Amino acid sequence: MRIALTIPEAALLRLTQLFHMIRESPPDRINLMKTTLFALLFLCASGAAFGQTASVLSNNPQQIVMPDDRPQHAAEHSMATEASLLSSGTISWAKGEVPLAELGSPIYHTPLGDIARACRKEHATVPKAAKVTENQ
Repeated sequence: MRIALTIPEAALLRLTQLFHMIRESPPDRINLMKTTLFALLFLCASGAAFGQTASVLSNNPQQIVMPDDRPQHAAEHSMATEASLLSSGTISWAKGEVPLAELGSPIYHTPLGDIARACRKEHATVPKAAKVTENQ
């Protein structure tokens, strides 16, 4: 009869089986894995090292030169024609005040605390079941 293992025991057993499998694998396969990991580590490290030293801009301060062909102030001009953002192409607008009664009222949601208190009170008033024991 087999005894079921707990989760930590099963994980430990699986981990030991994995180590035995790695230890029993052929040496050329392990060397290939070590070489691949070393090459990947070297590529990542060299990329990070060169990325920090490569400067795009020189650190010499330079004066900013702005061209004088554009005016540097706002000018008053007429506005463009209206264009609808809707697919129908019609524009509708109104001016004035809307009575508050026409806007409707927000839906009232009962807070969860009130619901929990009501359920607790209801649970306290419900008659309890009679305890029945049967000896076999």
